[in-house]
Amino acid sequence: MPSDIEEWRPGSFTKNFSWGYGQGLRELYEIIRTGFDGRLVDVPRTVFRSRVKRSGRPDFIPINFFLLNGPIGGRDHLLVDELVFQALEFEHSKHFDRLALFAFVYSMVGSWKGAKPYQQRPALWAHHYVADQVARSLNWNTSRISADDIEKFVTADPRYRAKTSRKLSTNLNFLFEVGGLTDLASKQIGRWWVDAMYLALDRITETRRIAGKAIKDGRYDSYLTASGFHAVSGPRSVEKDLAQRHIIGLFLACGGRDRFNNESVIELTKTTLPEIESWLANDPTPVAAVHLSNPRIIKTIPRPCAMLAKSLGFETFDIDDLAELDVEQLVRSKLEDALIRLRQQGISPTISAEELMKLMRDE
Repeated sequence: MPSDIEEWRPGSFTKNFSWGYGQGLRELYEIIRTGFDGRLVDVPRTVFRSRVKRSGRPDFIPINFFLLNGPIGGRDHLLVDELVFQALEFEHSKHFDRLALFAFVYSMVGSWKGAKPYQQRPALWAHHYVADQVARSLNWNTSRISADDIEKFVTADPRYRAKTSRKLSTNLNFLFEVGGLTDLASKQIGRWWVDAMYLALDRITETRRIAGKAIKDGRYDSYLTASGFHAVSGPRSVEKDLAQRHIIGLFLACGGRDRFNNESVIELTKTTLPEIESWLANDPTPVAAVHLSNPRIIKTIPRPCAMLAKSLGFETFDIDDLAELDVEQLVRSKLEDALIRLRQQGISPTISAEELMKLMRDE
């Protein structure tokens, strides 16, 4: 049932996008890089806007619909989160586009001075279209999505508070096309999905900080569900549910949003790698962490988090090596080694490495 206090107001989303076909969401990618000046540091909202304005690009849609806002020292900031990390540390790709589209549909952007309550979740009309129509009614059959279907959905809901709906519908349909909504409709884990969970966790924890609400230990699964993460991140599956605890565990071990602060992560890591400062000085680039229980659980993380990842059952690799790495073969060899160690201890496993791999691949 529609909430009496929930409002769907499109705001500036009905303006011309002018982001162009054929480039995905590269325009958003460049705006993020410009606004943050290439650094993983929270930036005052006014400074971000002035940087983007000098570039001749529009800023309202990125800062009001895609990025995370919050106060620091009484001043409005745009905050570093997983979307910013992916934009600043990696080349533009379809992977970024999928994550950015999720950020928009997830629709949790924090708050700033003068923001109305509905602006904290500014695209709930898109969120509910995906959750209620695409996921529930269409069973993720994205071929049936159209501007007409979007318009019919929003105009039929009393929560939609706007005089027009056509421009919103065509813009949202365009965003679905260039962002790759079709690729979200998989039961299997993709790298974008792992990053999307990090993005959701960043925004949940920061939104609760802004509201002065404590994060309760062991409740992150519940927070994700309550925020609507599962409803808009593709079909739910056993594989995704099993992966979730590993992804949350790594997020917490790395300090949550503090993973972008090298000093904070170094303090967490000193017990396992006392010489971490000199290790980081040799190569500050991010690493890829792969969980050995499932080779599709791949997470790019700041390099200081590498030792923390290893302590949780992840193997880490340089990003350049990941493209050439046969992750499934790596996991198979690790499983075979584990089975050999069991036999040496006089324990006889009743399942082979091949059978274990098949179980991990199957739903």
